[in-house]
Amino acid sequence: MRRLLARRMKFHLFGAFFVSLGCAALYKFGVAEPRKRAYAEFYKNYDAMKDFEAMRAAGVFESAPPK
Repeated sequence: MRRLLARRMKFHLFGAFFVSLGCAALYKFGVAEPRKRAYAEFYKNYDAMKDFEAMRAAGVFESAPPK
């Protein structure tokens, strides 16, 4: 029974470390990277002036009335 807590603590510490590394890797490659690619794809063809003109024509802005 001597050093039982220390032995189990070491095991659980390493286990928690590797589980957290796995979760971080899953998030990075399962969520962050696809999101980054989706944003890059969206802004590759995005025209801000076209979007502004569409919002202005819809009357979204008070300072820029529709033409």
